[in-house]
Amino acid sequence: MKSSSPEKILPSANPVERSWPKILANYRKPHRGRSAFELAVTIVPFAVFWALCGIAVSYGFWWGLVLIIPAAGFLLRLFMIQHDCGHGSFFAHRHSDDWTGRVIGVLTLTPYDYWRRSHAQHHASTGNLDQRGDGDITTLTVAEYRALSRWGRLGYRLYRHPAVMFGIGPIWLFIIKQRLPIGMMRSGAEPWVSTMATNLGIAVMAIVLMWLIGIGPFLLVHLPIVTLAGAAGIWLFYVQHQFEETHWSKGDDWQFQEAALHGSSHYVMPGLLRWMTGNIGIHHVHHLSSRVPCYRLPEVLKDYPELADVGRITILESLRCVKLVLWDERHHRLISFREARTLAVVPVK
Repeated sequence: MKSSSPEKILPSANPVERSWPKILANYRKPHRGRSAFELAVTIVPFAVFWALCGIAVSYGFWWGLVLIIPAAGFLLRLFMIQHDCGHGSFFAHRHSDDWTGRVIGVLTLTPYDYWRRSHAQHHASTGNLDQRGDGDITTLTVAEYRALSRWGRLGYRLYRHPAVMFGIGPIWLFIIKQRLPIGMMRSGAEPWVSTMATNLGIAVMAIVLMWLIGIGPFLLVHLPIVTLAGAAGIWLFYVQHQFEETHWSKGDDWQFQEAALHGSSHYVMPGLLRWMTGNIGIHHVHHLSSRVPCYRLPEVLKDYPELADVGRITILESLRCVKLVLWDERHHRLISFREARTLAVVPVK
């Protein structure tokens, strides 16, 4: 489905970053037929793979568990569509976006309205050292880490360990934490209504599926799918901001456009993975203009190839990002615990 090519506008210099949001406004309009198509080719295969896996397990054909992998892939893609709905970019119609996101939230175990508010805070403060902790991965500076007690350092090391981040993390976030509006307990009724309504929807879905295939098969199928999809989602979110040359600043030095462009990566993936992840690897463009639909992000790189090299990370390079855990304010880059030990203790101005 082809889209009309917008007239190319060259970004003005000094500074270049400030012109990108205006340029990207040309790509914000979704094609609603395309949006409906993207939703259909995601939710139907997910349902088919889930059903085949459930039937296989309920009849003792344990080889059917291999279908958990494609089912998790399509659940991840459903989350990416829910993500676009949260930004109001998928259908660009608030009622359609919101209810699509809420229904998908039952499948992804993610309360839509609660998550949308938290994620909006992440976009508004990404790369801002003064506003960390809003929907992002906790990142300490070298000085902050050194100021911790021994137990505090141990806790941070455990939190940043890959086994915890990508193993325990998905279980904690999607299965436990999001059952209550943690972090927004006193933020009005909306977070509570969102989480409780989603919990009710999850309960109804679970009861129906348990009645159809049994409690054991349901748990053996759905929990691994959610956990695997959740681990992949956390990994994507991690490498989109936790790379060596990312951007962090504070006070008057923080500027939205600069933080969006240089604090988010361009995660280069093969075509199938790029499609399955809803082009979310083009994350710097997404942060510059979150209203661009996911399926239009490649258009931006095609029309403005200079953006393709900004924050570019390959899959191989992303594996080395796991060890980057502390922000070095003197050298403006993320470093490992080992590198932090070699740094001289010099006050940061």
